[in-house]
Amino acid sequence: MYAVIETGGKQYRVHDGMVFDHELLQGTDVGEVVQFDKVLMISSDEDIKIGTPYVEGAVVKGEIQEQGRGKKIIVYKYKSKKGYRRKRGHRQSFMATKITGIEV
Repeated sequence: MYAVIETGGKQYRVHDGMVFDHELLQGTDVGEVVQFDKVLMISSDEDIKIGTPYVEGAVVKGEIQEQGRGKKIIVYKYKSKKGYRRKRGHRQSFMATKITGIEV
């Protein structure tokens, strides 16, 4: 059984026991239980339920395992022959959540 959920403006295909990285959820901390109620699709062995846009009554539960920041990326802007150079770094924050259950 797996589900497609939406969080942080992105869609993720998750299944029971899976750990996935996603955008920070405000007001939550490591060890807390979270519920993702924006479930777009649920697939079990016998049937598939597709929402319009969300499946009613479906909830994906998970437990936050980790909170951190990803690898640094360098953003470099450059215009040739003009002396324009800008170098900036960015580290995206993330949360790692383990899926504990998919309920319909």
